[in-house]
Amino acid sequence: MKKISFVFILVFVFCTALFQGSVFAAEGGVGHYIPGALADFMDVGPTPGLALLDWYNHYEGSAGASRPIELGGVIAANISAKSNVEMVGGIYTFPCRIFGGNFSTGMIIPYMWVDVTGSITGPGGRTFTRTDTAAGLSDIIMPFWLSWNCGDFKWAAMFNVYAPTGDYNRGQLANVGLNYWTFEPMASFSYISKKIGLEISATGGFDFNTNNDATDYQSGDVFHTDITIAEHFPLCNWGIFGVGANAFYWKQFTGDSGSGARLGSFETLMTGVGPVVSYISPKFCGNHTVVAEVKWLPQIDTSKTLKGDYVWFKAALTF
Repeated sequence: MKKISFVFILVFVFCTALFQGSVFAAEGGVGHYIPGALADFMDVGPTPGLALLDWYNHYEGSAGASRPIELGGVIAANISAKSNVEMVGGIYTFPCRIFGGNFSTGMIIPYMWVDVTGSITGPGGRTFTRTDTAAGLSDIIMPFWLSWNCGDFKWAAMFNVYAPTGDYNRGQLANVGLNYWTFEPMASFSYISKKIGLEISATGGFDFNTNNDATDYQSGDVFHTDITIAEHFPLCNWGIFGVGANAFYWKQFTGDSGSGARLGSFETLMTGVGPVVSYISPKFCGNHTVVAEVKWLPQIDTSKTLKGDYVWFKAALTF
């Protein structure tokens, strides 16, 4: 246990140290990981058994004429975009232990609706505005987690795989898939005091991307982190209510490449902070528990990508 804990600390410190590195842009200025996705106590160290998940994310953002972005192999400016993603799935935590921790795996299936409007320069230098919409199955997520707990502390080593199952069409501003694989090692830590209800949670991870063969665009690899600080209050026999703040930081640490990267390795950056409220129900019908949270995460600083707001609703039913 001490050896595993030491390895976890080294991984998390290494993730944090990358804050000082250089930054580059991904294709479309986005990646598979959505800020705020894995940010607090409900995402670290599930107890043995099945958890059914329902996650919803809404995003609206824009970029002006001075911030061109390549989308689907098309360079556009004056972009406004809106997306809605409904993610359903299940994660099963096995009762047997590996290195003293609980192993969890499962699948999360997202369905996305996206609308993008942008200005495009066509033949002869003529500029026109185009709007594209898309809807359908997005890129499936397969999590593999190993978690530990001791008293008020939980920590986990995580590995997520994003498969390119969503539809992708070159030449379209709006797509529901990214058309490349992402492999995502992560480390998470969460502390919730049973005495005073204080929560401090942190997650850090890397996204290693494969090439988008449709555009010959190799997106740079990403580092992202989320931190949550919250206070939890008992509601007599009605469960536990929490309120606090969630902050995120998202950037890349290698440059884009390939013939499709026509804008080169331009710099990008996303940071944000916003409020979060949560609820934990008392156990019912045996050993069932409902855990839910709502958060609003405005992007407070971006470079060469869209700037807007993330809204999350997440719920889980444990068995």
